[in-house]
Amino acid sequence: MTAAQSEMPPPLTPLAEDWETALAVVAHPDDMEFGAAAAVARWTNQGKRLVYCMVTSGEAGIDGMDPETTRTVRTAEEIESARVVGVDTVDFLGFADGVLEYGLPLRQAIAREVRVHRPDVVITGNFHQYFPNGILNQADHIAVGRATLDAVRDAGNRWVFPEPGLEPWGGVRAVWVSGSPDARHAVDITDTFDAGVESLRAHEAYLDGLGWVDFDPAAFLATMAEPTGSRMGVRYATSFEVFSLGFPED
Repeated sequence: MTAAQSEMPPPLTPLAEDWETALAVVAHPDDMEFGAAAAVARWTNQGKRLVYCMVTSGEAGIDGMDPETTRTVRTAEEIESARVVGVDTVDFLGFADGVLEYGLPLRQAIAREVRVHRPDVVITGNFHQYFPNGILNQADHIAVGRATLDAVRDAGNRWVFPEPGLEPWGGVRAVWVSGSPDARHAVDITDTFDAGVESLRAHEAYLDGLGWVDFDPAAFLATMAEPTGSRMGVRYATSFEVFSLGFPED
């Protein structure tokens, strides 16, 4: 083995796709589109049901627009963005953007979503301190990812956050974390990459508000999808860190 070969990242394991329903819980409108929307398009094309849950409405995300106007605009953009990849249910929890804190209120709200939608898989965003490219993560992302991992277990315990008429749900098999620096799994998005790009383009006001000169959604997403795809032997892929629930099987 050459020195260059020894420095290559290890191959990624394909994600299991023997499931029917997934719930994606992220902090902001656009979080799915900057990471896993093309994977969502693949799964909805397979006939799977996916539900989006936005913890905030992203109202603090556009510097030149007041928060209440931004809330309305970004809510509409997220609903359209989800539609592009086959998602027809988008829940907004209404927590304040930019000041999320890990804690019981956040866990309770997410646990309720799990109990309502009863998914086989829960998807969330990177909650580590850094992204794979070394950029420092946002506090909102960290709070939501950590709370989601715990809320999935809360949802299965009838004595934690009990709510009359809402049964516990312990059927989540795993939590999949998009954009994690510790990802060891991935999904081939070669056939749905363009849908993921169009899903990101639907956030027109938000992307304009960022002020990124000559930003190209396709080129940007390809900078992540191409290296990930090379680790699967495909053109484009999206990576995930997998947290399996329950005791490991022998």
